[in-house]
Amino acid sequence: MENAPTNTPAPHFRYYDLVMAAFVTILLLSNLIGASKPSYVILPVIGEWSFGAGVLFFPVSYIIGDILTEVYGYARARRVIWTGFAALLFMAFMAWVVVQLPPAEGWPGQEAYEFVFGNSWRIVLASMVAFWAGEFANSYVLAKMKVWTQGRHLWMRTIGSTVIGQGLDSLIFYPLAFWGLAGWPVELLWQVVLSQWAIKTLWEALLTPVTYAAVGALKRAEGVELFDTDTDFSPFASSKR
Repeated sequence: MENAPTNTPAPHFRYYDLVMAAFVTILLLSNLIGASKPSYVILPVIGEWSFGAGVLFFPVSYIIGDILTEVYGYARARRVIWTGFAALLFMAFMAWVVVQLPPAEGWPGQEAYEFVFGNSWRIVLASMVAFWAGEFANSYVLAKMKVWTQGRHLWMRTIGSTVIGQGLDSLIFYPLAFWGLAGWPVELLWQVVLSQWAIKTLWEALLTPVTYAAVGALKRAEGVELFDTDTDFSPFASSKR
C-alpha cells in the first residue's frame, strides 16, 4: 500500500510516460475525428439506431485511464487527466486559428476545413466539460473501489467506474453541444446519449481481458501495487498522494 513516509523518494516508473502519451493521443484523435458525426446501425426489432461515431475509439482512453489509476494511483492519473485537458484546449485553439486564417487564392478546401474543424464554442466547451467530469469520476470511483475490494475483482472496478464516468461524459457532452441545433431533434439526441453510454460500457466489458493483461504486465514491470488509502482526491490537488 502507498503508506510510506512523506520523505521517501517517489518511485521511478518506466512506462508511465508512455501510457500518458497513449492516453492523450487517443483522446485527441477521437475528439478530432469522430465526436460530431452521428452514424447508425440496423438492430433486430428496433430498426435504425443512431450513435456517435467517436464511440468506436474514445472508450479506449477510458480503458487507459482505468489502467493508469489501477497501476499508478489516482494522483498520477489526475496528472494525466489535466495533461489531456490542456491538450484538448490547445487543439481547440489551434483549430480555431487555422480555420480563421484566410485561404490562399484558388485553394478549394476552406469550406471543407470549416465544416470539419470549425466546431462551435458549444462543442468545444461541451467536450472539455464532459471529459473533465467523466474522467475524474471514473478515476475516483475506480480508486475507491480498489480500496473497498482490497484489490480484488478488477473487472468490477473497471466496469463500475465506466458506468459512472462514461455516463457523465455522454450525459454532459451531447445535450450541451447539440441541444436545439438543426439536425439534432430531441429524440435523436437522447438516443445518441443512451447509445454512447451503453456502447462505451459494453466496450469496457468486452476488453476486460485486454485490461487484465495490460494491468498485470505493467504491475510486474513497475513492481508496484498501489492503494489510494491516504490520497487527496481533489481534482485540483498538486500532491502525488
